[in-house]
Amino acid sequence: MIPHPPTPGKFAFLVHPRSAVATDMARVWRPLGRIPARTWEYGLRRLPVPPLRLAAVHRRDATTDEPAGWILVVPATPRQLLTEDRGWVLSRVESAIDRAEALGAGIVGLGALTAPATRAGRMLRERPGLAVTTGNAFTAHLTVEALRRLAGAASGSHLAIVGATGSVGSCVVRLLSEEPIASDLTLVSRGGPRLEALGDEVRGSGVAVRTATSMDAVRDADLVLVLTSAADALLGSQHLKRGALVLDDTQPRNTDPRLRSERPDVLVIDGGVAAVPGIDIRGDIGLPRGLAYACLCETMLMSFDGQTTSSTGQADVGHARRMRDAARRFAHLGFTLAEPLSFGRPAAWPDAATATASVPRGV
Repeated sequence: MIPHPPTPGKFAFLVHPRSAVATDMARVWRPLGRIPARTWEYGLRRLPVPPLRLAAVHRRDATTDEPAGWILVVPATPRQLLTEDRGWVLSRVESAIDRAEALGAGIVGLGALTAPATRAGRMLRERPGLAVTTGNAFTAHLTVEALRRLAGAASGSHLAIVGATGSVGSCVVRLLSEEPIASDLTLVSRGGPRLEALGDEVRGSGVAVRTATSMDAVRDADLVLVLTSAADALLGSQHLKRGALVLDDTQPRNTDPRLRSERPDVLVIDGGVAAVPGIDIRGDIGLPRGLAYACLCETMLMSFDGQTTSSTGQADVGHARRMRDAARRFAHLGFTLAEPLSFGRPAAWPDAATATASVPRGV
């Protein structure tokens, strides 16, 4: 296929099947859902499966029915993206970017684990005329908005951030250091100089800051933010105090689904989701219509706004503010914090009186 020249305002966004591989592949073509998970693991590793088109994205204010962008599936499981040799992983992601260029995309967004698997895009080869973004800056902005909504309902003022030194996490920490929402802050990551440096950086904000390398450190937290990049659930019932509020920004999710039945006192909100009533996503991305993931929204906003500079590596506060401002310019299309979901089901923002009693409708 001969690539089209990159088109201003056209974008592509990369996703991959999550933990339930067959379920997500069925979103591309329903019969694919009948293939067992083990077969998918083998087939995606051994066979030359091409990147697949999941959805076309249209603006409702457009004067034509031309798509503004596309959502493409990188044929690799979460475990493969995190554990296979880098050459194989990069070849899968680069192949999807080739497909994006062939469609005429001028900007490509790295969704879910395609960002950490490519070191936030830094391992990808440069392509003239094509910008790449991780989507992490707008995710950080929207995460802070959600934390502010939840902080007022938390039973105390202890916030724990799991995955604090990651691209989104470090940006969230810096945004919060400017306008704190908690008097106690615990930063959790794998450790090392980056964790201690981040802790030292924000200790002057008037907040008591602790650093930790174990999930056990969140057991006293009233509000927990999860920003890890793992193939499986990391946060379970044993890690949470009674009445804790959890914001899970991960895809695939890193909170244990058994929390819904084991801990009715805990409310888990699915983070990183924006309302986009002015965007028509013609395909199943695993969210109700009118909603989109924040990283996808950043890709759209950069494309609509005509931004041509890549945003790879660590998300920074300056770019988060630029994305906030772009969202305001395109407010007629949405790009605002969505009404909450919990494990994919409609929920309600808790208030101080009902925080411990709030559970998703339909549970």
